[in-house]
Amino acid sequence: MHERMRKPTRRSFLLAGLAAGGALLIGWGAQPPRQRLHPARPLALAGDEVALNGWVALAPDGTVSVVVPRSEMGQGVHTALPMLVAEELDVGLDAVRVIQPPIDKIYANVTVLRENLPFHPDDAGRTAQGAQWLMAKVGRELGIMFTGGSSSVRDAWLPMREAGALARAMLVKAAAQEWGARVEDCRTEDGFVIHLDGRSAGYGALAALAAQAGAGLTARDVRLKPPSAFRLIGRPQPRLDSRAKADGSARFGIDARPARMVYAALAMAPTIGATVAAFDADAVRRMPGVLAVVDVSSALAGRTGAGAGVAVVASTWWQARQAAQALPVTWQPGEGAALSSAAILAGLARALDEERGYVYHETGAQEVEGAVRTLRAEYRAPFLAHAALEPVNCTAQVARGKVRLWASTQVPSIAVDCAARVAGVAREDVAIEVMLLGGGFGRRLEVDMVAQAVAIAKALDGQPVQLIWSREQDTMHDVYRPAALARFTAQLDEGGNILAWDNKSASGAIGHQYFERSLGLPGVGPDKTTAEGEYDHQYAIPNQRVAHVTVDSAVPIGYWRSVGHSHNAFFKESFLDEVAHAGGQDPVALRRKLLARHPRALAVLDAAVAAAGQPPPRRAHGVALHRSFGSMVAQVAEVSVDGREIRVHRVVCAIDCGLVVNPTIVAQQVESSVVFGLSAALAGEITIEQGKVRQSNFGDYPLLRIGQAPQVEIIVMASRAHPEGVGEPAVPPVAPAVAAAVFKLTGQRLRSLPLTLN
Repeated sequence: MHERMRKPTRRSFLLAGLAAGGALLIGWGAQPPRQRLHPARPLALAGDEVALNGWVALAPDGTVSVVVPRSEMGQGVHTALPMLVAEELDVGLDAVRVIQPPIDKIYANVTVLRENLPFHPDDAGRTAQGAQWLMAKVGRELGIMFTGGSSSVRDAWLPMREAGALARAMLVKAAAQEWGARVEDCRTEDGFVIHLDGRSAGYGALAALAAQAGAGLTARDVRLKPPSAFRLIGRPQPRLDSRAKADGSARFGIDARPARMVYAALAMAPTIGATVAAFDADAVRRMPGVLAVVDVSSALAGRTGAGAGVAVVASTWWQARQAAQALPVTWQPGEGAALSSAAILAGLARALDEERGYVYHETGAQEVEGAVRTLRAEYRAPFLAHAALEPVNCTAQVARGKVRLWASTQVPSIAVDCAARVAGVAREDVAIEVMLLGGGFGRRLEVDMVAQAVAIAKALDGQPVQLIWSREQDTMHDVYRPAALARFTAQLDEGGNILAWDNKSASGAIGHQYFERSLGLPGVGPDKTTAEGEYDHQYAIPNQRVAHVTVDSAVPIGYWRSVGHSHNAFFKESFLDEVAHAGGQDPVALRRKLLARHPRALAVLDAAVAAAGQPPPRRAHGVALHRSFGSMVAQVAEVSVDGREIRVHRVVCAIDCGLVVNPTIVAQQVESSVVFGLSAALAGEITIEQGKVRQSNFGDYPLLRIGQAPQVEIIVMASRAHPEGVGEPAVPPVAPAVAAAVFKLTGQRLRSLPLTLN
């Protein structure tokens, strides 16, 4: 079914809520956002630790405990975020330990909601500013603890630095009172308060007094360090989680081991939307280790992506898995039984033929003078799975009206709400231990595994249970990156310059599904993720129109690393490469002309191209530039072709992500992004036939092997601007850069992902 919309302006759409809410909502929107320094309830601390605010606690030995409200899934937030506190507090990173936050609204991710607004990056008008202000306040009130959207440092940049600075001010005030001295005569250094006369006191010794002396201080009473005074931020720092991951002591979700724990495995629906008609539990009850058989379908209640299933509980996971495979289940096919990738793509094409779509960006005129050539092209992208190396899992216990969770999740607050709903308890009766994530990429923004685990635990009378999906189930019951189709039309003048640019795309809307199944909220209105990377580019084209048509299907879709940018960058950059060649222009030279008003983007492009140099014989360079999650990335891919094999030897990547917190982490994330993006560009594809996902494991859904990985060279642009995203922005340019190089080598214009030569 196509979503038919009139063309509302962004102003009318975003301000409709204000009109509906009337003066009360307007008045609320004008008030400052609530504070983000002090939780609703005091931190639960061990031993003699003293909390100075909701983010910082001190032990008598000087150890600084820093609350980190974002999940660590390899992206380095358990190092980068403590650096923000340590910098302002004037302690070394070796004095810091990371602690888990309680579920509290001060730890909400405000940035990710604000960034979801469909404004063009160049739009700095009052409507944009007002809407972003309002959405930041909404995010604070909703209190969603969310790790994703390359937003962790962006969101924490101010509150965590304020927390460190406030704690420092409290310690200085305490020392000054203790010494009968002036605050102005005291300074801090490496965990000590030092007086002009040489007296000093360690933070640990001052902690209890600081909590009393500084009780009245607020963020308004402190001054944050200027970048010129930074001693940690901007310099490479070793990751705090490296040792534990190297020696095996790090605990991921699958490593949870509460006492008396048993295991569960699933028999899952063979086709999308199928339901359980009947199953024969007696057929497996006498198998080794089997303890229980539980239908978990009702726990999902249309709110999660996994679909129906029946769990078998046993003493070991292998016993549970063997019994689940042997369990006789009769399935009732749903409407999704007839789904196919080909039919879905055909539906997207029909939608583009028939629908105007929602216009995200429109400038200039539709009819232009001076055009001597019109160029048209259509691009396609398939569904993609997340393929995180740690399989989907969750450990749960339901006992005496309380629920405990051990979960590798990107959304602990949503996981807690889900568990409360399934167990039938209050939110306050759910406790969660957020474990390390063995890969997330957006998959662990979902809570289907939490719902299933709690439903099983509820049937076990207090015994903890660990649910683990098989790799095949992980691949075949994912919430997929949407399939998408895009059409472009460009009008060129005699010099090959672009006079007009029209871009219309079609896909499902992730937000519509996610909000309904994870938050219980209706998915309505334009979903920015469908057109991001298309409407918000920085090329100066005088006449533009960018629209999107939302086409729903029964295929569960979700956030995948770099989301809509992941395919829209391929569409946009590849067509721009086509336009350059058709107009007789060098693709880099054309981009330079179009970026005249964006010097930071131009600098990134020039840096990557200069570092790449000239390709060796029988290789070619392809270039792509893309802005996502606030960061600008340019990539040059060095490619060769042998028969039908595309080989990427080297990728030069320049990134402007604003002020860099930890250069080492930036380098790690860019390398990771290139490998992740290449896996999708060269081989990633989920296909559906008769309602069933055809791929099942790494044999038919391959990831890039170490022998295929290119050399990655990284240029991090110096900047004093606000920090921007790092975990995702280097994924989108990979595919178009490789495709552009392949065209130079073969003359074939590859317009479908994955990139396959004829």
